[in-house]
Amino acid sequence: MNSPNLNCPDRILKYLPILILLAYTVSCSDSSNDDMQTESELAKEEGSGESETPTAPSSECSDAGNFVFNEKDGLVNVEFEDAEFSGDWELKSSDVDHTGKGYMVWTGNQSLGQPGNGLTTFKINISSTGTYQFLWRSAVTQGNSGSDHNDTWLRFDDADNFFGEKGNGSIVYPADRDKLPTPEGSSKDGWFKIYRSGNDLGFKWQSSTSDNDAHDIYVQFDSPGIYTMEISARSSGHAIDKFVLFNESSTKNQAIESANAMSEITCGNQ
Repeated sequence: MNSPNLNCPDRILKYLPILILLAYTVSCSDSSNDDMQTESELAKEEGSGESETPTAPSSECSDAGNFVFNEKDGLVNVEFEDAEFSGDWELKSSDVDHTGKGYMVWTGNQSLGQPGNGLTTFKINISSTGTYQFLWRSAVTQGNSGSDHNDTWLRFDDADNFFGEKGNGSIVYPADRDKLPTPEGSSKDGWFKIYRSGNDLGFKWQSSTSDNDAHDIYVQFDSPGIYTMEISARSSGHAIDKFVLFNESSTKNQAIESANAMSEITCGNQ
């Protein structure tokens, strides 16, 4: 019988560090793979949720001049800065009481009697026909009087009706559209002067026409389709944050509720 090889334990001890190193490397590799798989799964889970900015236009509609704002459930809710502006409109955000990226301020000369300067358009897709009230959220950023630097021109020339109305049923129409009566004060070529009043100069929801005889603003859409809302500069220092159009399915308070989703933006040619 052969005698036992007494050197085997010595051989095992000799190679033991190498065996331990190999085992540790395999263990770390498995752990790393597990971590990578977990991170990948997490990324998939995070990417599967719905977008938190449903109003963002699709990638092929990067030009604000082609934005179309879509009415839903009788409400149009738009950040005023989401348009293509001409002239001396400036995006500002120094007043923290704003929504979205900021607000637009007319910084050019006054255009009190002649609309058309700093012309800006918004395409609005109406699916629920009827009469809508118009409101915007604006502020006075120049001077300290609530009756100066407090207005901008507005026109809906392709709508079926565009008018101002008081609670007592009094109605006014923009000048030069063969409808009477017209408002007190400025109006021309289908444009209303839209003002806010009061010495609280900060942002608030108010849109009136007819001087010293405030009428709320209404727009009538008899057929579904895309309509053009036009803005034109009037008073320097008038700042506009956002606007809404809402039909009888909403009250004013419901329409201006800050939690309302912004109108979906799709792409269309102007």
